[in-house]
Order: sequence, then C-alpha cells, then structure tokens
Amino acid sequence: MNRILLDTNAYTAFLTGDERVLNALTEAETAFLSAIVIGELYAGFCGGNRLKENKALLARFLQKSNVRVLDVTAETGEVFGQIKNALQKAGTPIPLNDVWLAAQAMETGSVIVSFDAHFDHVSGLRRWIW
Repeated sequence: MNRILLDTNAYTAFLTGDERVLNALTEAETAFLSAIVIGELYAGFCGGNRLKENKALLARFLQKSNVRVLDVTAETGEVFGQIKNALQKAGTPIPLNDVWLAAQAMETGSVIVSFDAHFDHVSGLRRWIW
C-alpha cells in the first residue's frame, strides 16, 4: 500500500495500539488524514473531557513525516457527486462524510483504512483488508 487514507475509526484504533492499523501506517509511503476526519475527531474531542490531550496527540500524529492532511478540492466534489449518485441508484446509501472520504481516496489513488463495511458498496474504491 503506497498511499492510505485513514477513516476516523482507524485513527482511533491507531491510538489504542491496534497492530493492524500500525502495520498499515508503517507500510504506507503516504498516510492521508482528511480534513473531514479531523472535523469528526474535533467533534469527539469537544464532547469529551480530554480536549487538550487529544489535540496534542493529533498534532503529534500530523507531524509524522509520512502523514499529510487532505483537503477537499473541486475534483473531490466531482467524484463525490458520482459516488453519491451511484449509491442512491443502487439503493445502498452510506453516511455523507464517508462518501467524501471515498471520493478523496479515489481522487488520490489511496486505499481507505476503515473498519466500516459500508465502504464495500463504493464501486472502484480500494479497501484495506485487515
């Protein structure tokens, strides 16, 4: 796996020492963390009682040499539209934030690292097999 994109649950698993995610991060040339995932993480941080600690852990993670923050682009929006439409037509909608993540993974040619099975409904998406 040259490039990976971490879902929120994969980042959380990394923090708890999940060896599968640690191995994926070690093997990856580039590990992307989407701005969307960062938003989901901050939503959790703000609802918890360890805001400072969680922000510091995230900041340290983002400083790793192979980690890059991935922003939403116009191309991401186009891919998002195609994926969302295909999922609607197939009757297999998935959460909107995950449609964005799938679009970013496809845009960058990344393997999505997630424990969510609903990503299997996205045609052409490269999935991490743990």
